[in-house]
Amino acid sequence: MNNRKIRVAITHGDINGISYEVILKALEDTRLLELCTPVVYGSAKIAAFYRKSLEMPQLSFSQVDSGAEIKDGVYNIINVVGEDTKVEPGVASEIAGRAAFAALERSVADLRAGHVDVLVTAPINKKNIQSDTFRFPGHTEYLEASLGEEGDKAMMILCNDDMRVALTTIHIPLADVPRTLTKDLIVERIRTLNASLRRDFAIPSPRIAVLSLNPHAGEDGLLGAEERDIIIPAIEEAKERRMLVFGPYAVDGFFGIGRFVKFDGILAMYHDQGLAPFKALAMDNGINFTAGLPYVRTSPDHGTGYDIAGRGEASPESMRSAIYAAIDIYRNRRREDAATRHPLRRQYYEKGSDNVVLDLGAED
Repeated sequence: MNNRKIRVAITHGDINGISYEVILKALEDTRLLELCTPVVYGSAKIAAFYRKSLEMPQLSFSQVDSGAEIKDGVYNIINVVGEDTKVEPGVASEIAGRAAFAALERSVADLRAGHVDVLVTAPINKKNIQSDTFRFPGHTEYLEASLGEEGDKAMMILCNDDMRVALTTIHIPLADVPRTLTKDLIVERIRTLNASLRRDFAIPSPRIAVLSLNPHAGEDGLLGAEERDIIIPAIEEAKERRMLVFGPYAVDGFFGIGRFVKFDGILAMYHDQGLAPFKALAMDNGINFTAGLPYVRTSPDHGTGYDIAGRGEASPESMRSAIYAAIDIYRNRRREDAATRHPLRRQYYEKGSDNVVLDLGAED
């Protein structure tokens, strides 16, 4: 491993939203260069357009043509769209969708090639990015297909300093959630969350809360049978596998009385069940992390912000937090990998045998 700073790939997302504003604002603090080398996948011309129109301070970018030419210790930008790309702040357009995918595709290729170390994605419009080459509900599913190894399952985790909320199902219609939930799926999600909390967040014995699907956790089947038939059996199986799992908890009381602070991770059954309370409590510092993959990817927890695009009102806090979180998770993984690269072999002294050491092989 060389001693270069961590290279953070940042995609420009939807060019008609608030992405450039939050990226440029996050990069204004040049102390970031002491921690990492940011690499923006986008357009120097579009960055200049937003900087001038929003009257933001000058930022000096080194324009490079490929990931192989990235310069450490400075802000880099790789142009992924033509100079004639039309920018219309606040407008959802096919041009913006193509530009968003161009940045995502190029950054993922450089991540796989080792030119960059982590990926931070600015928000996209999930509809206008759709094309013959992108047929996914969102970033998470695309990254699972592009970066995952055989058997890898990506998991969306929304997190800040106070909580980490993972999702069992992600971008599917609410009507499809009950029939999508199975015991095996929930067990798989608990295992992925448990592994991520240990490796990515350096929590050795994480406590995980599982939320119910129905009101009042189903009221013993009166308000729904999923808790009794699916969720509770999944929790019991996870416990048998020596994971610290609790629940299922009724969502209103769980967040309403602040029970979430007692747990290292929370598993929600569907998208809005987890994201709505998280965003209400996280304010501007929440981020989205994609667990379960061999590469680190984070993003702000907000959307394209068309309603305030080009007005200078967007907060960079979530983007800044996403950059720092990507660095922290990458470092945690490196420490974990270093600590477990050469595990000690299990040994014990046989009682009454004059301290003879028996070697039982490496730890599992």
